[in-house]
Amino acid sequence: MQSVKGKKAVMIIAQNNFRDEELLKPREVLEKNGVIVTVASSSLKESTGMLGAKVKPNILFTNINVTDYDAVIFVGGSGASEYWDNPTAHKIANDASNAKKIVGAICIAPVTLAKAGLLANKKATTYSSTVNDIKSAGAKYTGAAVERDGNIITASGPAVAQKFGEAIVKALGE
Repeated sequence: MQSVKGKKAVMIIAQNNFRDEELLKPREVLEKNGVIVTVASSSLKESTGMLGAKVKPNILFTNINVTDYDAVIFVGGSGASEYWDNPTAHKIANDASNAKKIVGAICIAPVTLAKAGLLANKKATTYSSTVNDIKSAGAKYTGAAVERDGNIITASGPAVAQKFGEAIVKALGE
């Protein structure tokens, strides 16, 4: 596996109620491997996780320039639904995928990818409460903890946040 040192990832979190581990664990794995991580949200105000983590986003998600990053990652948590029907989020996901970047989503965030049309005929996983949402958009739900289909990596929830981060690092190193 090639080094991923100097690669760049943007992690998109909800303004409120992102899932703490789904941001913090993958970010830790990425940074340990030399990836430069930017956190984006719909507001530059401090975001609060479901378990109380406080994170100040670096940029507004509407200012993401996909060409600046090697990976675009949508973080889950109950607040992640704010991006499900967001045209800007869909454009970011599609632009990243079209540019052959890694596109990641964990927990309920794969619904954003599904609604953006990225999961049609792709193997994917998601949190149990959103299985029908991704299936109805044409995803081939596998039920795996972490699923990769090409440049798209999805994960089922907080328990696999570490594995999700490792899968992204592995994909960035290919």
